[in-house]
Amino acid sequence: MVKHIVAFKLNGTPQQRHDVAVRFRDALMALPEQISVLESMEVGINENPAEEWDLVLTAVVPSMADVDVYAKHPAHVDAASIVGPHKAARACVDYEF
Repeated sequence: MVKHIVAFKLNGTPQQRHDVAVRFRDALMALPEQISVLESMEVGINENPAEEWDLVLTAVVPSMADVDVYAKHPAHVDAASIVGPHKAARACVDYEF
């Protein structure tokens, strides 16, 4: 199994960043029903105003090859388009467990 963990820092006012994060979270949480290799999805929106990063996701897939399947799936591409224009930074870690 592979954990795919991604953190996002967004542009905009705190309210704009929160609104984008909520829309992105909702789209991501719908993905397990649409992408067969996606075992689970967890998304957290940062509630600590002292921190700069806005959202983190943890997805679980069976293998490293499935990370690519997930990333290229049209439903994921659609979800990513929500955050794309607002993304200031992205950090990712994929590891087998």
